[in-house]
Amino acid sequence: MAYILNIETATTNCSVALSKNGAVVGFKEDNSLGYSHAERLHVYIDEVLKSANISTDQLEAIAISKGPGSYTGLRIGVSAAKGLCYALSLPLISVPTLEALAHQIDDPKGAIVSMLDARRMEVYSAIYDAQLNEIRSTEAEVLTLESFQEILELSPVYFIGNGVAKTKEIVVHKNAQFIENKLPSARQMCELSYDKFVINDFEDVAYFEPFYLKDFIAIPSKK
Repeated sequence: MAYILNIETATTNCSVALSKNGAVVGFKEDNSLGYSHAERLHVYIDEVLKSANISTDQLEAIAISKGPGSYTGLRIGVSAAKGLCYALSLPLISVPTLEALAHQIDDPKGAIVSMLDARRMEVYSAIYDAQLNEIRSTEAEVLTLESFQEILELSPVYFIGNGVAKTKEIVVHKNAQFIENKLPSARQMCELSYDKFVINDFEDVAYFEPFYLKDFIAIPSKK
């Protein structure tokens, strides 16, 4: 019996799920527009554990959404996960953010483009087949009229994530299906983290870093 605490902070969604052998047994998230991870993450962790009547000493691992995504959000999530791993002597599992996001689509009939907004006309995206196998790894790309056209010619393509809003204004094709208002969630991490737990696919807690994909660029305040 494996209880795993799953943490997702790669976007504005502050999300925590407790899983038992890959099944969700506790869940809490706030997907409002503002970043609230620093204030709410540890509160949510405590609430999820209490709601399931599980103590920290019953946990077998901590799972973190590894990115790409918000630099600050990822840092907060990874720092919390590492702190728990050190304090409780637990292994750390990382789950690709875009892979978990793709799992929000039930019974897809074609490819999935899982995408997050990367400012301006750029997105972070990865492509999965109908069986949710990765067929193109994560890339940062500037959207153009030609983006994803090759795969769109082959089958229906589901676009999901907060990069969809600007993508649908540029990418036009009869096979394009845009799933809006979806953010990565800890709920879809549960099965993926358990699969890694079973095969002891753990990270080095001391040296693990989020998958930023691009270097952090500070934006001057407008105030």
